[in-house]
Amino acid sequence: MSEHDHQQFRSTHVSRRRVLAGGVVVGAVAATGALFPGLSAALPAGGAAMLVGRGIGDSTGEPLGAGMNGYAVPAQSSAGLHLRQRARAFVFAQSPDGPRFAHVTVEIGLMFESIFQEVLRRLQARFPGVYHQGNVLLAATHTHSAPGGTDGHLLVDITTFGFRPATFESNVAGIVDAIERAHRDLAPSEVAMTRGQLDDAGVNRSPKAFDRDPAADKAPFPLKIDPNSVNLQITRGGKLVGVINWFATHGTSMPPTNLLSSSDNKGYAALRWERAAGVDYTSHASPALVTAFSQSTPGDVTPNLDRMPGTGPTDDAFANTRIIGERQYEAASRQVGVGARPIAGAIDVRWKYVDMSAVTVRSQYTGDGRTHHTTPAMLGAAFAASSQEDGGGMPELGLNEGERGGNPWVRKVNEVVVPDWLKREQAPKDILLPVGLVPGTVQQQLPFYLVRLGDTYLFACGFEPTVVAGLRLRRGLAATLGVPVEHVVVQGYTNSYGHYLTTPEEYENQDYEGGATVFGKWQLPAVQQIADELAVAMRSGKPVAPGRTDGDLTGKLPAAPVGNAFVDVAAPGTAYGQLLTPVADTVRRGGMARARFSGANPNNNLRRDDTYLTVERRDGDRWVRVADDSDWATKIYFDNAGPVTTTTITWDVPANTALGRYRVTYRGDSRTLDGRTTPFSGLSNEFTVTA
Repeated sequence: MSEHDHQQFRSTHVSRRRVLAGGVVVGAVAATGALFPGLSAALPAGGAAMLVGRGIGDSTGEPLGAGMNGYAVPAQSSAGLHLRQRARAFVFAQSPDGPRFAHVTVEIGLMFESIFQEVLRRLQARFPGVYHQGNVLLAATHTHSAPGGTDGHLLVDITTFGFRPATFESNVAGIVDAIERAHRDLAPSEVAMTRGQLDDAGVNRSPKAFDRDPAADKAPFPLKIDPNSVNLQITRGGKLVGVINWFATHGTSMPPTNLLSSSDNKGYAALRWERAAGVDYTSHASPALVTAFSQSTPGDVTPNLDRMPGTGPTDDAFANTRIIGERQYEAASRQVGVGARPIAGAIDVRWKYVDMSAVTVRSQYTGDGRTHHTTPAMLGAAFAASSQEDGGGMPELGLNEGERGGNPWVRKVNEVVVPDWLKREQAPKDILLPVGLVPGTVQQQLPFYLVRLGDTYLFACGFEPTVVAGLRLRRGLAATLGVPVEHVVVQGYTNSYGHYLTTPEEYENQDYEGGATVFGKWQLPAVQQIADELAVAMRSGKPVAPGRTDGDLTGKLPAAPVGNAFVDVAAPGTAYGQLLTPVADTVRRGGMARARFSGANPNNNLRRDDTYLTVERRDGDRWVRVADDSDWATKIYFDNAGPVTTTTITWDVPANTALGRYRVTYRGDSRTLDGRTTPFSGLSNEFTVTA
């Protein structure tokens, strides 16, 4: 079904509140060999192996009535499900009782301190002293079509009308499941880095800002994007069992008008590779392959190749999501084993929280020979204008990015009301929202990490760095650590969210990215200074003071008053699960099978590690599952009117589908006024797939 077709399923929806699980405060830092009996003997003598574990968890949020993170469009409220969101975890351990760290790629819009702290509490309860604030990295893929309402700070949750406990719980539980499964999967493995190039999965959305950068910074990027596709590949006995891929492109192939929950292009890439390897997401068995498509530094890169929302390389957003995802998958899979650089040796981490609202940036980092300062977070008018290439924001305000003329009237107001010290460090930003002056609105104490895996280094932060900002960080770290630039990876969207990170030159243009570089023109030099301090400490073997967090605000914001399930009523004259509209008797390959059922609010049970639907083929006397709601070819829509929900399931019949008899099943849970839920199921008519 096209994006246009599914608009008919829009309505006001409700979701169910859930009680959040608690935990204990994070404690010690080292793992113990007693947790992994026998693994020491399993390590190859003199080999290059380390212990690696892999795990996948289901983190899908509420598919009905939940505002989505990313576009800041209140009308973008979930009305169904296309691609489930998953967390993919890798645990790396130097030895059973040695240093370790967990890397998790989560298919959500943004990563927040609220999620991070709750994950840590639960891990500490399950694995005391093993996983903690200094060795767990949670990275968002930045899909703009995943249910939100999970921040502990006010600003982002405003667009989702408040906190959403059920989605928060699913995000956290899915991440913890993934890490637990990776923990159990720890085994001797070979780790290597590979590099490839991908030129046609993104374009620069702020080329005039990019053009302000020095020639030496632009030279590696003739197309104004970062073409590097970097794999961390894990093999066991010569067989590929895991990949973390870093590539820079936004999770905005699906536009702000999309109402189906989706993991966007990076989610498709992971699904494509894992399904080809036979991964069954409803099975708790260790998967044959885990592929995580993580973000690197995509701050100024859009996947919309025609530089308009939902366009390029076609005019169909669903097709574009698949194509851009397919290109990332192909680039990553092509480079497996090609020029692989083995990684072995020490695992080390340096990390700290920094108050980004008050960093004194030394002259050696500023580039102009003078000392400068960051300020409390300020959002510019260009932020509210949003990126016209991706959509979203508040166009009704009539605001513009710098390359489209800027905002003179905001500038005039700033001349009167903004203090000189703030104007000096934030100039030339037209300040619209002084969010850093209102406690609890945005996170300002932000964490930074430098992880060493042998001779490879990962720098992680909560910003959205542009491609040149990422290059400067890689170059600076490489120089301090004494390694080639290619041995350094920079990853944003990790353990927090602090908006954008531009170079001072790009900041001057005040496009969307500069308007959202909240701590001012000198924010990148401040981060370069922080990264250098972590690198010096790691190089010298010295500890780093951890700093302090903003404090845990989980659940302190009011729960969203909209989209909450309270009671279900079957469609008049029907029972739950009853077929309302049957599938056509005959459906051709390449056609669509569609069935409509009397349903219930799907938020009653998010069916993690399960499915709302199946497509089954008759095989003699039994029915064999050929697709479920984890597959690209299926979509499920929920049309909600008060307590009554009707459910439509579609299946785009693949061209290679076996001919024969098929049926569609639907699974749901109804809720009574006192909160009790009862499972039910629905079954379509049998239909024939023909050539």
